[in-house]
Order: sequence, then structure tokens, then C-alpha cells
Amino acid sequence: MKRIKLSIVVTMLLMLSLGLTGCANQVKRQSIEDADIVSLSYVAADKLIAQADDAINEKGIIVAASFVNINNLDASSSFGRIASQQLSSRFTQKGYKVTEMLLRSDIYIKERNGEFMLSRAFKNISAEHNAQAVIIGTYAVASKNVYVTAKIVRTRDNAVLSSHDYTLPLGPDMKSLVRN
Repeated sequence: MKRIKLSIVVTMLLMLSLGLTGCANQVKRQSIEDADIVSLSYVAADKLIAQADDAINEKGIIVAASFVNINNLDASSSFGRIASQQLSSRFTQKGYKVTEMLLRSDIYIKERNGEFMLSRAFKNISAEHNAQAVIIGTYAVASKNVYVTAKIVRTRDNAVLSSHDYTLPLGPDMKSLVRN
């Protein structure tokens, strides 16, 4: 009788152990899902606009630069370029004048890295087009998330007028975007 009870206990422990191992393997196999990047970019733009309040004028020119990798400020990615485009798109939808930087010849364009403002070009654009502000951003890629900081910077004195931080899960689409 003791042997039967011991056998039952051992069998139950073995089954419990196998069940927990199966759960652990299932958790490991679960992938991270992508977020709606466009919606989160629009939310970021809305927050930048609300925070800047009267510091930016709808009639004044705003320019946008590609968001850059915080670990290499000379490098961007497909994500950095699309994030910038989505924020500038939202600013346009809200009635702000946004100058398209992809068509500019006085911006340093590094192949596959997007447009980066040289300080001299930054001042030239500000003077030439009376640009009141620039949308800039950085991002950091971690194991499960991409951490993003977006800012509106006044061109006259480089003062940060508004800033917004947000996180995007590192799902399959985001992994591809930050690699390129």
C-alpha cells in the first residue's frame, strides 16, 4: 500500500514538473507583438504640440530631422526615418507648416541613414525659411523595447520647447525597421 501511494505521489510530481516545463517553454515561444507605430507617433506629435502650446506658431515653418540611434548620433534606420515622417505628417494634419527635408539639398544626407542637420545648415535653414523649430528625436533599442524621445527645438537658440518619451515593443516589424 505504501508503494502504491509513493508511486502515485511520484507520478503526480512528475506530471506537475512536466506541466510546468511545458508552460515555461510556451512562455519562451511567445513572441512580442508590434504596436501600432503610426498611432503612437501621432500621440507623440499631439503631446509635443500640446506641451509647446504657444511657443510654436501654426504659421511658422517647422522642419523635421530623422530620429537617430542614441548610441550613434550619425546613424538612423528605417524606423528613425519613418518616425520623423509620421510626426511631421501629424503636425501637417494639425495645421502646422512643415518643410519637407527629404527634398532639401542643404541637408547632409548619408546613404541609408536619413537626413542629419549640420549646425551651419541648421542656422541657414532657420534664416532662409524663418524656421521657428525643428522636430528631432532619438531612440535606443533594448532586448524587448525601443525607447524613443521626441522633441521640438527652437532654431533661434536651441531651446527645447517640448519633449515626449514613449516605448515601442520590439516585435518582428520593429526589429526589421531598426536594423535598416
